[in-house]
Amino acid sequence: MKLSATTRYGLRALYDLCSQEYGPVSVSKIARRQNIPLNYLEQLFSKLRRGGILRSVRGAQGGYLLARSAAEISIAEVIDALGDPITFGACQRAEGCLNAPTCPTFRLWRRVKGSIDDILAKTTLDDLLKDKISLLESDETDSVREEVKKRALRCQPAPAEE
Repeated sequence: MKLSATTRYGLRALYDLCSQEYGPVSVSKIARRQNIPLNYLEQLFSKLRRGGILRSVRGAQGGYLLARSAAEISIAEVIDALGDPITFGACQRAEGCLNAPTCPTFRLWRRVKGSIDDILAKTTLDDLLKDKISLLESDETDSVREEVKKRALRCQPAPAEE
């Protein structure tokens, strides 16, 4: 399984939007901070707006806001709005696979997909924000986690001078 650029970029952009303090956020600022092509991000945000995830505000101070609180928007809902479902090959898609009736791994991939769908349905944008905070505050040692922590710390804005 590999997540599409649509899913990865969409979630990164929404995380960025959620982590901003107040008011509408410009799509161009998110694109710049997340290193996502502006035209592509505009297309994603259009899908997210139509999917009820975002709302837009026009004008000089305009931009995008979440349509609901981050705690009310599941990752599954975001993926659905982006229109790029997570699958494990053709056998798990609607069109199916000719080998499905006799395939020894068909049920395995169906269970794995069901578990992933359950996790995505139970995880919200707010959970992503909390996960980053716990990652930054954690003393847990794990080589993958440490690398992620280093990258996350490099992305933190500099503290405001008083």
